[in-house]
Amino acid sequence: MVRSTVFRLTIVMAGIGLAFSSLAAQGQSNDGSRGRKYKSPPPTSRIEVTILKDVNGKPVENAAVIFHPMQGEKDEGNMELKTNEDGKTIIDVLPIGGTVRLQVIAKGFQTFGDDYKVDKADMAIEIRLKRPGEQYSIYKKHEGNQEGGKDAAPAKAPDSAPPANSAPPPSSTPPADTAAPPK
Repeated sequence: MVRSTVFRLTIVMAGIGLAFSSLAAQGQSNDGSRGRKYKSPPPTSRIEVTILKDVNGKPVENAAVIFHPMQGEKDEGNMELKTNEDGKTIIDVLPIGGTVRLQVIAKGFQTFGDDYKVDKADMAIEIRLKRPGEQYSIYKKHEGNQEGGKDAAPAKAPDSAPPANSAPPPSSTPPADTAAPPK
């Protein structure tokens, strides 16, 4: 009985092996190619970004450097890295020939953003972050804006002139009656 069970099991295993080998042979064609066509990834660039303080040139540690790969005007997602103690971060997955929008955010500094063309296999970008400035107001006069424009302060009407769309102020003397004859 044991022999017949072993014999049956051997026949079943041989049948399964033949089935798998025939399936594998069907997947291969006579030209030697196997399965899907392989498409190699595009060549990539190694980009080293250095973040420094504008005032003294010291590195900014733990700044968020955000890479936005652009396809035309469309953002293809983002990748965020942090700077090390030397103010540096490295990325090596961006394809050569594309454009990347670089954004830098660090606590206590102005946010930086600019577009860069990835045209070399090895690039180095140095960014100097500035401290926040005074808040911009359209109601203040700013240097360089002497003429009226979108940045110029609105013109203020003189205090003595009445508003253009209001009625004249009431007078203390009554108006003269023109219908009555003079005495």
